Amino acid sequence: MQPALNMFRQALLNKTAACGMMIALLSLLSHTSALCGADKPSMSVDIKAVGKAEDGSILNEITMQNKNGLRVKMISYGATITSVETPDRNGKLANITLGFPEPTGYFQRHPYFGSTVGRYGNRIAKGKFTLDGKTYTLAVNNGDNHLHGGLKAFDAVNWSARKIPTTDGVAVEFTYESPDGDEGYPGNLKVAVTYALTNENELKIDYVATTDKPTVVNLTNHAYWNLAGAGSGDILKHELTINADKWIPTDAGSIPTGELAPVKGTVMDFTTPHVIGERIAELKKPPHTTKGYDHCYVLRNQSGKLELAAKVTDPSSGRVMEVFTTEPGIQLYCGNFLDGDPKGNNHQQHEGFCLETQHFPDSPNQPTFPSTVLKPGETFRSQTVHKFSVAK
Repeated sequence: MQPALNMFRQALLNKTAACGMMIALLSLLSHTSALCGADKPSMSVDIKAVGKAEDGSILNEITMQNKNGLRVKMISYGATITSVETPDRNGKLANITLGFPEPTGYFQRHPYFGSTVGRYGNRIAKGKFTLDGKTYTLAVNNGDNHLHGGLKAFDAVNWSARKIPTTDGVAVEFTYESPDGDEGYPGNLKVAVTYALTNENELKIDYVATTDKPTVVNLTNHAYWNLAGAGSGDILKHELTINADKWIPTDAGSIPTGELAPVKGTVMDFTTPHVIGERIAELKKPPHTTKGYDHCYVLRNQSGKLELAAKVTDPSSGRVMEVFTTEPGIQLYCGNFLDGDPKGNNHQQHEGFCLETQHFPDSPNQPTFPSTVLKPGETFRSQTVHKFSVAK
């Protein structure tokens, strides 16, 4: 009898131990699964109020994230990109666009960090143009010329923001209506700018505009990029390729002469990869009148289809950015006028570069350039895509 009782007790103990081990294993698996779920990035878009703009309207901050962990932050003031976080070759995230730590920093006159620029990006000579026989006088805010829409343009107004559905990521749409006569421009202009972050690590920007009077439109985004990370130093070691065989020479006021000049054999040639700082010093000497690159390139494909316009690689981090656009031109600007001023968040010269996709400067006064005229019944459409990756 006793041996049988002992066998029963041992079986019971073994079963209890097995159950205990099973419970512990299930608990560990559940805990691990929860941890993995918490660490795994997920697609999201969040819009939250963070105060008020200068006009008393609600200031919204928008955060978008894709399933790979890329994160883009924006504010409704100026429909502005404030941060773009992408990984380096070691997977470390860093913000790669210049800006301010707080939304209120954008309320001052700043270097257009991340701003949506309009109604007309770039310059219009003497702040005047003639359309259908009528001459329009615009605000002059860059020497004798009109720049980036004027004194209080799209970068300095508060846009409405809303989430919109998209099939390959997350997106937010900004809308604004510029009234007839705004900064001197004719027509009530309705504008929508959509920023979409895809799971292919693309930041897509789509512009749409309509008007009730003939007008001119040239929209772009003015983000300053530093692929090594904002605040990490200058961008002179970044390697740049631009798919353009011609560039647009300008006068001392950065107004086009009307010529489309070949880049071959000049400091403007980025048809093959060149380090940005390799020849930039030549632009600071006569006969040049700039402090570095601040020139519009004539892209090879001007059919209005989305084409690769430029590629930038930072050797130190391995980060790569490709820029695709439907626009005929791209303005390369290398932060020439950043000088450590607090209004530029203390950034120094050449700490960021811009690749502003657009129509050509002063097009309303240059009949040989692609037209920027928008008429009632027509719809302005433009798309630019920034694709982020890491060099292998």
